Amino acid sequence: MTPLITNPKFLRIAAPFMIGVALLLSWQLICVALEVPVYLVPTPSVIARTLVADWGLLSDSLLVTLKITFMAFLLSVLLGVAIAFVFVQSRFIEVSLFPYAIILQVTPIVAIAPLIIIWVKEPTFALVICATIMALFPIISNTTLGLRSVNPGLLNLFRLNKASRWQTLRRLRIPSALPYFFGGLRISSGLALIGAVVAEFVAGTGGTGSGLAYQILQAGFQLNIPRLFAALFLITVTGIVLFLAMTALSRVALAGWHESEMG
Repeated sequence: MTPLITNPKFLRIAAPFMIGVALLLSWQLICVALEVPVYLVPTPSVIARTLVADWGLLSDSLLVTLKITFMAFLLSVLLGVAIAFVFVQSRFIEVSLFPYAIILQVTPIVAIAPLIIIWVKEPTFALVICATIMALFPIISNTTLGLRSVNPGLLNLFRLNKASRWQTLRRLRIPSALPYFFGGLRISSGLALIGAVVAEFVAGTGGTGSGLAYQILQAGFQLNIPRLFAALFLITVTGIVLFLAMTALSRVALAGWHESEMG
């Protein structure tokens, strides 16, 4: 029987957990020893108490942020996959349009979010558009790369057997693209959350006033730093959960047939 300390699966969970506990303990001890004021850097224990005391307010804001994040993530997946399927049909289409996808990625969302919020009357939909723009490029890029990354020998075999474009796409390109697609999901899920938070920051009271970003702004104005850290903690935990969920989905879909999830 393999000892736990040498078990790779155990170490994958235990090692980050122990480092996290050590960091939190160090944070707590340093703040207490140096008598750091709560309004500068609260201790983890103070943040935990604030999280419990303000849970009603923060949980409602978390639901609003999650709603925007999930809507943007779903929309980015649908649009990204559809665009990738179009790109893979023709090199001319890909080289003609892919630069515009890059422009979409490199344009700071902070710069265009105010315009979107002004142009779109419905605040929630405006925030979803901002977050979708943030999360779209990894899906387009990874899925297009995956659809292109097929075994040349298998592609020639399909051509020799006079397979149609649809048959080649369904039976060869899509299975080959799945590992790349799930890699894109892991990136895009986090970017959707970041986009939702950034859009909430830009919207402020002019858009939706109940997301976690708005609570951070309000806490900063009121110098309620423990609540600010509590809201940041919820955003961080949400991002980690999204990443782990996409990793688990990838493992379920690819386990047993792709080398990235074997062993």
